[in-house]
Amino acid sequence: MRITHKGAEKTLIEIARDHHQTAADQAITASLNGTQTDLFHTALDGDVIEFFDFSTPLGKETFWHSSAHVLAQAILRLYPDAKPTIGPAIEQGFYYDFYNLSISEHDFKKIEEMVQEVVNENFKPERMVFKNKKEALEAFKDNTFKCELIQNFEEGSPITAYRQGEFFDLCRGPHLYNIGKVRAMKLTKVSGAYWKGDANNPVLTRVYGISFPDKKQLKAYLDHIEEAKKRDHRKLGAELDLYSFHEFGPGMPFFHPRGMLMLNKLIGYWRDLQYKAGYIEIKTPILLNQGLWEQSGHWANYRENMYTTEVEKATFAVKPMNCPGCMLYYGCKQHSYREFPLRVMEFGQVHRHEFSGALSGLFRVRSFVQDDAHIFMREDQIESEILNVLKLVEILYSTFGLKYSLELSTRPEKSIGTDEMWEVATNGLRKALVASGHDFKINEGDGAFYGPKIDFKILDALDRKWQCGTIQLDMFLPERFNLKYTDSDGQEKVPVMIHRAILGSIERFLGIMVEHFAGKFPLWISPRQLVIVPVTDRHATYGESIKEVFETQGFFVDIDSSNESVSKKIRNAQLLQYNYMLILGDKEVEQETLSIRARSNEMLNDLKLQTVLDSLKEEVATKSLKTLLPFGEVSTCK
Repeated sequence: MRITHKGAEKTLIEIARDHHQTAADQAITASLNGTQTDLFHTALDGDVIEFFDFSTPLGKETFWHSSAHVLAQAILRLYPDAKPTIGPAIEQGFYYDFYNLSISEHDFKKIEEMVQEVVNENFKPERMVFKNKKEALEAFKDNTFKCELIQNFEEGSPITAYRQGEFFDLCRGPHLYNIGKVRAMKLTKVSGAYWKGDANNPVLTRVYGISFPDKKQLKAYLDHIEEAKKRDHRKLGAELDLYSFHEFGPGMPFFHPRGMLMLNKLIGYWRDLQYKAGYIEIKTPILLNQGLWEQSGHWANYRENMYTTEVEKATFAVKPMNCPGCMLYYGCKQHSYREFPLRVMEFGQVHRHEFSGALSGLFRVRSFVQDDAHIFMREDQIESEILNVLKLVEILYSTFGLKYSLELSTRPEKSIGTDEMWEVATNGLRKALVASGHDFKINEGDGAFYGPKIDFKILDALDRKWQCGTIQLDMFLPERFNLKYTDSDGQEKVPVMIHRAILGSIERFLGIMVEHFAGKFPLWISPRQLVIVPVTDRHATYGESIKEVFETQGFFVDIDSSNESVSKKIRNAQLLQYNYMLILGDKEVEQETLSIRARSNEMLNDLKLQTVLDSLKEEVATKSLKTLLPFGEVSTCK
């Protein structure tokens, strides 16, 4: 809600009351003439005020940051020797880090009870501005972590703190006007963390939580979390026998035969799309000499994340990126502007050292395949080439029923290249985004040091946001590798280059798909498309002949010849998420027909083999997200 204040000086909370904006989920924070501030600040005649409720990003951030203070206050009442460090809002909720605190999830109940006591006291946070660093250091002299933060503040920058009751914390704010708005809080997990993320620093206890203005919203969130647990790709991967993880290769997933069927389908589809879009494919070595990584800059800037080995007294590194190998490929011959745009793709296996505590199923691994592409072009081709990539993205993501958002990140403080180069590059990306018709967000100063970029955030079936694809414009590597092309004027020039990965990590994307579909995959990519269920042994011969027909048409078909009852076989097939079950009894054998059952339980009888085959072939060919057999429209995402 945006208004222009008229009349005498008033606090923002008074103005909020005047406009009936003080319900639990309203007027959480506000901006005053474009600057976010607390609701106890005053407005003058003519000031422009905008109120933000819990549905807005600023509203959530303020609500969750205030909730982190409530949590810290409750913990210090229970554990007075703990030292609070930082407590930011995050994408879903908040956390607070403590030194000298040892708790487990068993302690959550009593902490939540104390949280409720704090909330019931309904403190109104008070803001304090220190005169200088000396005064701030004196106020926090018993907390070395806060003092370290204060020492690192820029000289002359304002230093503020907030008090609510006995709790006093270094904080820039803003905060809720009164903490009684925090009507529902749930602690979600506890973990270890290093101070400032550095393994050489002290280990802290990080307590995560989520909070809402009312209990209904908390319940909806917890229901959402329960659904997410059912979809956990680690759990489903084991149940469906797709992949596994072993202590002998931490962060390096083992793919089982069914998982390989999915991986190959996914890569094959994406490879074909790129071929049709004019890409060529290369494969570069996984082990490359240290000299290459020095030339690319990775040795100086990424060495701690690389695996190395010695070969004949020379140091080699297992590649963490595919880019330098592609630079060597490009440099193998002379190039003309007539070849541009030159689109080079690679499904390259890379390895990156991640801390063991950060590893998480397929989502955070040490070994994975990237769907990299490097596109070499002239400067005037940037916009059209970015547009071509955006069209490919639309085709690929829509195949899986994924919605996505776009973000353009611009020049950071530390960067290479001239202002003119950055302006040309950024404008090329911006114009392509505008021409694509997509809305996009601008992240000022969040680009790579070597160029601006576009990031893709996909939304899954539970509306969770995932960072997957990226398009980065590189003004660094081509020059560093002395890459050239001959332009139309006969002059040698350095090509413009785009890095592009749309799936990102193939393994991570597959994990997202497992959770997105909850294991109920569309027919075209399903590792268990059909299972034949003979009613008795005498129907098995007909079943084998049916199996052969479908397999010759490229389907994955199994036959359940176990001694289980038909109902048990069907139940087993549904648990394994077979798309269709072909039930064969006396009638089907005699009439040479099929009875087919979808995993969603719809069933049709007396179908001719060719009818079923044609329908399923169309379902695969169109990569339909819904069954095309006449059961009605049954979504595979449910």
